[in-house]
Amino acid sequence: MFERFTRDARSAVTGAMEEARRAGGAPMAEEHLLLSLLDLGALDPLGVDRASVAEDLASARRRGGMTRADEEALAGLGIDVTEIVARVEEAHGEGALAAPAPRGRVLGGSARLTEGSKKVLEQSLRIAVGRRDREIGTLHLLLALLSRPGTVSEVLADHGVTYGTAESGLAA
Repeated sequence: MFERFTRDARSAVTGAMEEARRAGGAPMAEEHLLLSLLDLGALDPLGVDRASVAEDLASARRRGGMTRADEEALAGLGIDVTEIVARVEEAHGEGALAAPAPRGRVLGGSARLTEGSKKVLEQSLRIAVGRRDREIGTLHLLLALLSRPGTVSEVLADHGVTYGTAESGLAA
C-alpha cells in the first residue's frame, strides 16, 4: 500500500513515527499522524494552529483519551470527570490518567502502529479509491482521521475542521 503514497503522505507517516518516538517510544497513534500533518503544513489552508491542537490533544490524553461524549455520558450518571482527573493528578501527578502506551503492530519490521492508526492508513486507501485518485496523499490521510470517531476528529472539529471543510478546502 505504501507504494501508492505521495511523497508528502510518506513524509507524514515518517513524521508521525518520529512524533511517537519523541512521545516516549509509544506506537504511532492517530494523534501522531495529525501532528505530523500539521508540521508539514497540510492543514495550513484551513488555518489550523498546531500549538492549539497539540494542547487539546494533551488535554484529552490527561483525561485518559475520553471524548466529550464519554464525559457527558458519565456526567449523566453523576460522575464529574474533571474532578476525578484533578483528584487523581493531585495524588499521583499530572498525566496519571493518560492511557498507557497502546499495543502496536510492526510495520515494515521497525515501526509499531496502534490499531487506530492502522485503520486510518487503510481508510486513506479506501478514500483514495472512492475518489478515483491514483495516489494516497495528505488529504486522504486527513479525511481518514476525520472519518473515525475519537479525540482526534473531535479536536479537529473544535478547530473548525470537519470532513466537509477538509474536502472542500484542500481538494486538489
